[in-house]
Amino acid sequence: MTELLPELPFALRPYGPPASWSYDAGVLSVTAGPRQDRFVPPSGDLLDPVSDAPRLLGTPPAGDFQLIARVTAGFTGPGDAGALYLHVGDREWAKLCFELSPDTPTVCSVVTRGYSDDVNSSVVEGDSVWLRISRTGKAFAFHASADGDRWTFVRVFALGDAAVAAAASVGFLAQSPEADGCAVSFDSVVYRKYGPKGMRDGS
Repeated sequence: MTELLPELPFALRPYGPPASWSYDAGVLSVTAGPRQDRFVPPSGDLLDPVSDAPRLLGTPPAGDFQLIARVTAGFTGPGDAGALYLHVGDREWAKLCFELSPDTPTVCSVVTRGYSDDVNSSVVEGDSVWLRISRTGKAFAFHASADGDRWTFVRVFALGDAAVAAAASVGFLAQSPEADGCAVSFDSVVYRKYGPKGMRDGS
Protein backbone atom coordinates (compact mmCIF):
# COMPACT_ATOMS: atom_id res chain seq x y z
CA MET A 1 0.00 0.00 0.00
CA THR A 2 1.26 3.47 -0.83
CA GLU A 3 0.06 6.88 0.28
CA LEU A 4 0.41 10.12 -1.68
CA LEU A 5 0.62 13.45 0.08
CA PRO A 6 0.25 16.38 -2.32
CA GLU A 7 3.01 18.23 -0.47
CA LEU A 8 5.60 15.54 -1.22
CA PRO A 9 7.21 14.53 -4.55
CA PHE A 10 7.44 10.87 -3.50
CA ALA A 11 5.05 8.17 -2.31
CA LEU A 12 4.91 6.91 1.28
CA ARG A 13 4.55 3.35 2.55
CA PRO A 14 3.66 2.17 6.05
CA TYR A 15 6.23 0.23 8.09
CA GLY A 16 6.21 -1.30 11.54
CA PRO A 17 3.10 -2.28 13.51
CA PRO A 18 -0.22 -1.82 11.69
CA ALA A 19 -1.68 1.65 12.18
CA SER A 20 -4.53 3.64 10.70
CA TRP A 21 -2.82 6.51 8.92
CA SER A 22 -5.21 9.13 7.56
CA TYR A 23 -4.84 12.33 5.59
CA ASP A 24 -7.51 15.01 5.42
CA ALA A 25 -7.43 18.74 4.69
CA GLY A 26 -3.65 18.93 4.95
CA VAL A 27 -3.38 16.95 8.20
CA LEU A 28 -1.70 13.54 8.45
CA SER A 29 -2.86 11.62 11.53
CA VAL A 30 -2.00 8.35 13.25
CA THR A 31 -2.21 6.77 16.70
CA ALA A 32 0.65 4.69 18.09
CA GLY A 33 -0.49 1.59 19.94
CA PRO A 34 0.33 0.59 23.52
CA ARG A 35 4.03 0.15 24.27
CA GLN A 36 5.12 0.88 20.71
CA ASP A 37 8.56 2.44 20.42
CA ARG A 38 11.59 2.40 18.12
CA PHE A 39 14.73 2.43 20.23
CA VAL A 40 17.75 0.16 20.76
CA PRO A 41 19.05 0.80 24.32
CA PRO A 42 22.78 1.54 24.42
CA SER A 43 23.03 -0.66 27.52
CA GLY A 44 22.27 -3.63 25.30
CA ASP A 45 20.01 -5.18 27.92
CA LEU A 46 16.84 -5.30 25.83
CA LEU A 47 15.91 -8.91 25.06
CA ASP A 48 14.23 -7.91 21.80
CA PRO A 49 16.22 -5.01 20.32
CA VAL A 50 13.91 -4.76 17.32
CA SER A 51 11.33 -2.62 19.10
CA ASP A 52 9.10 -0.88 16.61
CA ALA A 53 6.57 1.89 16.09
CA PRO A 54 4.36 2.84 13.13
CA ARG A 55 6.14 4.77 10.40
CA LEU A 56 5.12 6.19 7.02
CA LEU A 57 8.20 6.54 4.80
CA GLY A 58 9.32 7.27 1.27
CA THR A 59 12.51 7.93 -0.69
CA PRO A 60 13.00 11.55 -1.76
CA PRO A 61 14.57 12.51 -5.09
CA ALA A 62 18.34 12.78 -5.27
CA GLY A 63 19.98 15.88 -3.89
CA ASP A 64 19.57 18.13 -0.89
CA PHE A 65 16.17 18.62 0.69
CA GLN A 66 14.20 19.81 3.71
CA LEU A 67 11.14 18.01 5.12
CA ILE A 68 9.15 20.20 7.49
CA ALA A 69 6.01 19.54 9.53
CA ARG A 70 4.25 20.93 12.56
CA VAL A 71 3.81 18.05 15.01
CA THR A 72 0.99 17.86 17.55
CA ALA A 73 0.84 15.02 20.08
CA GLY A 74 -1.86 13.93 22.55
CA PHE A 75 0.52 12.90 25.30
CA THR A 76 -0.69 10.27 27.77
CA GLY A 77 2.57 8.85 29.17
CA PRO A 78 6.34 9.27 29.31
CA GLY A 79 8.05 8.88 25.94
CA ASP A 80 4.91 9.52 23.90
CA ALA A 81 5.99 11.30 20.73
CA GLY A 82 5.44 12.28 17.16
CA ALA A 83 8.58 12.42 15.04
CA LEU A 84 10.19 12.98 11.69
CA TYR A 85 12.13 9.83 10.88
CA LEU A 86 15.17 8.97 8.74
CA HIS A 87 16.01 5.39 7.70
CA VAL A 88 19.07 3.93 6.00
CA GLY A 89 19.11 0.40 7.53
CA ASP A 90 17.57 -1.84 10.18
CA ARG A 91 20.06 -0.63 12.79
CA GLU A 92 20.98 2.70 11.19
CA TRP A 93 18.27 5.30 11.52
CA ALA A 94 17.39 8.54 13.31
CA LYS A 95 14.35 10.40 14.58
CA LEU A 96 13.58 13.97 15.65
CA CYS A 97 10.81 13.83 18.23
CA PHE A 98 8.27 16.04 19.94
CA GLU A 99 8.21 13.95 23.10
CA LEU A 100 6.90 13.90 26.67
CA SER A 101 10.27 13.54 28.42
CA PRO A 102 9.47 12.39 31.05
CA ASP A 103 6.62 14.74 31.93
CA THR A 104 7.56 17.87 29.95
CA PRO A 105 6.97 18.41 26.20
CA THR A 106 10.46 18.43 24.73
CA VAL A 107 12.30 18.31 21.41
CA CYS A 108 14.40 15.12 21.53
CA SER A 109 16.58 13.35 19.00
CA VAL A 110 17.88 9.82 18.56
CA VAL A 111 20.56 8.56 16.18
CA THR A 112 21.00 4.79 15.97
CA ARG A 113 24.19 3.16 14.78
CA GLY A 114 23.66 -0.37 16.07
CA TYR A 115 22.52 1.13 19.37
CA SER A 116 20.56 4.32 19.95
CA ASP A 117 21.68 7.50 21.64
CA ASP A 118 19.10 9.82 23.21
CA VAL A 119 19.39 13.61 23.53
CA ASN A 120 16.97 16.19 24.93
CA SER A 121 17.24 19.51 23.10
CA SER A 122 14.68 22.08 24.28
CA VAL A 123 11.43 22.39 26.24
CA VAL A 124 8.32 23.20 24.20
CA GLU A 125 5.57 25.53 25.40
CA GLY A 126 2.26 24.20 24.13
CA ASP A 127 1.10 21.05 22.39
CA SER A 128 2.85 21.45 19.04
CA VAL A 129 6.21 22.32 17.47
CA TRP A 130 7.66 22.56 13.96
CA LEU A 131 10.34 19.98 13.13
CA ARG A 132 12.69 19.81 10.14
CA ILE A 133 14.99 17.17 8.74
CA SER A 134 17.46 18.18 6.01
CA ARG A 135 19.96 16.45 3.77
CA THR A 136 23.01 18.39 2.63
CA GLY A 137 25.44 16.21 0.71
CA LYS A 138 25.95 13.09 2.82
CA ALA A 139 25.04 14.86 6.07
CA PHE A 140 21.65 15.15 7.76
CA ALA A 141 20.51 17.91 10.09
CA PHE A 142 17.71 18.26 12.64
CA HIS A 143 16.13 21.62 13.50
CA ALA A 144 13.09 22.75 15.53
CA SER A 145 11.02 25.91 15.48
CA ALA A 146 8.27 27.56 17.52
CA ASP A 147 6.77 29.28 14.47
CA GLY A 148 7.99 27.44 11.36
CA ASP A 149 10.06 30.46 10.37
CA ARG A 150 13.14 30.77 12.58
CA TRP A 151 14.91 27.46 13.24
CA THR A 152 16.98 26.25 16.19
CA PHE A 153 19.81 23.83 15.48
CA VAL A 154 19.46 20.41 17.15
CA ARG A 155 22.23 18.31 15.59
CA VAL A 156 24.04 17.35 12.38
CA PHE A 157 25.31 13.84 11.66
CA ALA A 158 26.03 11.23 8.99
CA LEU A 159 24.74 7.69 8.57
CA GLY A 160 27.06 6.06 6.06
CA ASP A 161 28.73 7.43 2.95
CA ALA A 162 27.26 9.56 0.18
CA ALA A 163 25.67 6.59 -1.60
CA VAL A 164 23.93 5.48 1.59
CA ALA A 165 22.71 8.99 2.31
CA ALA A 166 21.33 9.32 -1.21
CA ALA A 167 19.19 6.19 -0.74
CA ALA A 168 17.75 7.22 2.64
CA SER A 169 14.03 7.14 3.32
CA VAL A 170 12.27 9.83 5.36
CA GLY A 171 8.83 10.35 6.81
CA PHE A 172 6.76 10.24 9.94
CA LEU A 173 6.58 8.18 13.16
CA ALA A 174 4.42 7.90 16.28
CA GLN A 175 5.32 6.14 19.53
CA SER A 176 3.96 5.35 22.99
CA PRO A 177 6.58 3.27 24.82
CA GLU A 178 5.03 3.20 28.30
CA ALA A 179 1.38 4.21 27.85
CA ASP A 180 -1.68 2.84 26.06
CA GLY A 181 -1.29 4.92 22.91
CA CYS A 182 -0.56 8.38 21.55
CA ALA A 183 -2.48 10.27 18.86
CA VAL A 184 -0.21 12.34 16.64
CA SER A 185 -0.89 14.73 13.77
CA PHE A 186 1.41 16.35 11.23
CA ASP A 187 0.31 19.49 9.39
CA SER A 188 1.90 22.41 7.55
CA VAL A 189 3.98 19.82 5.68
CA VAL A 190 6.56 21.40 3.37
CA TYR A 191 9.15 19.80 1.11
CA ARG A 192 11.99 21.93 -0.26
CA LYS A 193 14.42 20.76 -2.93
CA TYR A 194 17.38 22.41 -1.23
CA GLY A 195 19.09 22.42 2.14
CA PRO A 196 19.08 25.24 4.71
CA LYS A 197 21.39 28.20 4.07
CA GLY A 198 23.13 27.69 7.41
CA MET A 199 23.01 25.19 10.23
CA ARG A 200 23.10 27.65 13.15
CA ASP A 201 21.91 31.00 11.79
CA GLY A 202 18.16 30.41 12.18
CA SER A 203 17.51 29.96 8.43
